[in-house]
Amino acid sequence: MSRPMIFAVLSAAFLLFIQSPQALAQWQGKGEGGAVIARGNSDADTVNLKLEMATELGRWKHGFGIQALRATNDSDKTAERYGAFWQSDYKLDDRTYLFGGLRYEDDRFSGFDYQASATTGIGRKFIDTDTTKFSGQAGVGYKRLEYALTGRVESEAIFSGELKFEHALTETTKIIDKFVVEVGSSNTFAANDLALQVKMSDRFSLAAGIGVRYNSDPPLGLKTTDTITTLNLVYGF
Repeated sequence: MSRPMIFAVLSAAFLLFIQSPQALAQWQGKGEGGAVIARGNSDADTVNLKLEMATELGRWKHGFGIQALRATNDSDKTAERYGAFWQSDYKLDDRTYLFGGLRYEDDRFSGFDYQASATTGIGRKFIDTDTTKFSGQAGVGYKRLEYALTGRVESEAIFSGELKFEHALTETTKIIDKFVVEVGSSNTFAANDLALQVKMSDRFSLAAGIGVRYNSDPPLGLKTTDTITTLNLVYGF
């Protein structure tokens, strides 16, 4: 599946559920943004944006998200990453669900033109209280990736897993962690995003986070692991 087709599928899935202002009002989520601009002996710019939304319709839950990261130093790009995901869950009971999802990531500095996957499986909410939420899911799927230097395209079956953890330390402070892994015969991809979020008002929060991306078999000369530290303003809706 080509990159334009992947974006088209994700966009069409999202637009299918937002056909009116009333439908949009049923979605809840958060948007995050952070920027660093330096001028003087060197010019440096860093911008990162995230948007995640979800809605529940009976036994169904649908989630959608996009993210972008761009960094330059003296007009030379040092980081550029774009990503999107869609997931639909069907509740079997209050804690267990079946899921189907799409994920796409275009990281210009990872050595891959893109990595895209479609997965399905089962998930479980292990802890679901006002203070602590912990859930996990596992499944199988299909992945397609393209190497940037050679243009070589690989497709393979994968195992996918995900863990989500959220814990309120105080009434205004909480810790959030999300871990994703996709294991295939040619490459294992893993990502972990950890954030400490401090509430400033009913809608706005500050979040300090660290994100780690891992590819077991990147193109020759590239490192397996990338990390990024962020400080974002978060708006909840």
